[in-house]
Amino acid sequence: MWKEFKEFALRGNVIDLAVGVIIGAAFGKIVTALVNDIIMPIIGLFMGGLNLSNLAFQIGNAVIKWGDFLQAVIDFVIIALVVFLMVRGMNRLYRKEPEKAATLTTKECPRCFTAIPLKATRCPNCTSEL
Repeated sequence: MWKEFKEFALRGNVIDLAVGVIIGAAFGKIVTALVNDIIMPIIGLFMGGLNLSNLAFQIGNAVIKWGDFLQAVIDFVIIALVVFLMVRGMNRLYRKEPEKAATLTTKECPRCFTAIPLKATRCPNCTSEL
């Protein structure tokens, strides 16, 4: 059992996942600092000096801190946006180049969508002119 656990724990996927979690936690702290220390004061400035984290109301003995909730929603939106932009950037880096036109030997008929030779002037299937 120990040998199987060692093989599982030291497999590449598990180590990659651990590194991802650690980097993600550190990244989360950076984004939280960005939101709390830079973005939210600017939003508060435009809202007349309002500090969103202090917004709350009380129902009986319960204190509803809706400002903290709003802060968490803004944190999530910013993190999601940054992750989206990172994934989009990575996809652009690894995007496959389209095939070159010189290597193609067929084209698609615009009417029936069948493959026909490049030099054809009429589709052999639907007889439309190309």
